[in-house]
Amino acid sequence: MTPEELIKKVRKIEIKTKALSHQIFAGEYHSAFKGRGMAFSEVREYQYGDDVRNMDWNVTARMTAPFVKVFEEERELTVVLLVDISRSGLFGTAGKTKREQIAEIAATLAFSALLNNDKVGCILFSDTVEKFIPPAKGRTHFLRIVREILEYQPQHNGTDVGEALRYLTNAIKKKCTAFILSDMLDVEADGSPRYEDALKVAVNRHDVSVIRVSDPREKTLPNVGLVNARDAETGESRWINTASRKVRDAYQAWFGTATASADKLLLRYQVDHVDISTDEDYVRNLMALFHRR
Repeated sequence: MTPEELIKKVRKIEIKTKALSHQIFAGEYHSAFKGRGMAFSEVREYQYGDDVRNMDWNVTARMTAPFVKVFEEERELTVVLLVDISRSGLFGTAGKTKREQIAEIAATLAFSALLNNDKVGCILFSDTVEKFIPPAKGRTHFLRIVREILEYQPQHNGTDVGEALRYLTNAIKKKCTAFILSDMLDVEADGSPRYEDALKVAVNRHDVSVIRVSDPREKTLPNVGLVNARDAETGESRWINTASRKVRDAYQAWFGTATASADKLLLRYQVDHVDISTDEDYVRNLMALFHRR
């Protein structure tokens, strides 16, 4: 992509996400994510009806009168986007690649956060953390995040969601709102997720949501005869007889198992998630994610 093409693409995404964020997502984002954290404000004397669980026993003992802690809604959040830039993101058969869809969704989330005066950071990952953009505010920072998602060339090809989650846990000490934008196809041969341990730690410290992006052609194999398929991440290639019903059914079953296993894991740790395909408008599904919170 030439610099001119990149600038044009970034500008196009900015215009689209700015409109969406102003017209649709700003209020939904605020309702879904604001107020999920409470910050200590002050101590005052107990009043009838106060929650006794907020009693400050140290001050009560010192003043020989009941005092309670007063909390207020945290008005400023830190949002961190964990963006999968592995080679599998270059796949797309519906007019855009998974990485392009992820970039638009990430930009929409970032701009919504910007409108609410929140800080936004970004972790670009493959099978390692490729780049970390610390949380900050402002349009210039927003444009940098979009450019990096679109332009950055990963040094590694694979996918390791667990590594990105571990980096999040170590790099961001204060509770944040984190979005994982990935196809989440980081699985063992049997389709089971490889990132459970890292997810378990991350959800205890941060508010984590998953936006799983896929392409319709990934779910089933077309009947097009004998094809030479190449794995974008490992570089391995093999001949596959897609004319065989048995082969097509086996692949569909594997993909279904991988998806169901991830769903079960996310449900176990109460992680909100949504599926978005490259052949659909992401607005409705993103709104659904916000409404569920």
